Amino acid sequence: MAALVADVGWDGVEIPVRSKGQVEPEKVADLLPAYAEALRAQKKDIYVATTDLTRIDQKHGETVLRTISKLGIKKIRLGFFKYDLTRSPALQLPAIGDALKDIAIACRELGLQAGFQNHSGKTYVGAPVWDVYSLIKDMNPRELGFCFDIAHATIEGGLACPLHAKLAEPFYTAVFVKDYVWKKTDKGWKETWCQLGEGMVDRAFFEGLKKSSYQGPLCQHHEYRWSDRAQMISMMRQDLQVLRTWVS
Repeated sequence: MAALVADVGWDGVEIPVRSKGQVEPEKVADLLPAYAEALRAQKKDIYVATTDLTRIDQKHGETVLRTISKLGIKKIRLGFFKYDLTRSPALQLPAIGDALKDIAIACRELGLQAGFQNHSGKTYVGAPVWDVYSLIKDMNPRELGFCFDIAHATIEGGLACPLHAKLAEPFYTAVFVKDYVWKKTDKGWKETWCQLGEGMVDRAFFEGLKKSSYQGPLCQHHEYRWSDRAQMISMMRQDLQVLRTWVS
């Protein structure tokens, strides 16, 4: 993985430290240091550790956070919270807010910054962006904020996406970058992932990002398909070049 990162030209990675991820939570103390060492030997680093964490008393949660902190990794991404569609979403938010406050306290003690990813979908907490903002607006963004995903925000926000981005901007801990197009299928319209610059994500978002005070990482996400490793690397490099052009 470290060699691939160097080959593509990235500065580092966002590494999955979660169930079925590159580092399983129960193995974090043994495996994550090895990943960090391999990357740092290539003069690369881990900028975000993606976790399953949704509550502070979660199994392996303390070990995951302490290992991340010990390795000098500063940012984590939280797990996903989902709504029960048989109940009012508004009635479910207070319990989620309490869980986030507990996580923020732990992050403060360990020198970490947690990020809540907005994700498209009818059951995802964070899909509307406003819901998460209402929970964290009084929190310290150095402890808990948004891993803002511009593609998912565009899917859910449409023309209102710039409004959602500006609302979340003071809380950005990381910005996730990918692109998509709408395609009509026999089951209706569906978002389909594509290379950066070929889809619906508006370059104007990055113009605004350059004018903001944000100084954190930009994380490329690649959810489209490729035929082999050579094509994968070529497509990733192309996305990186587009991103560098957009933020230069």
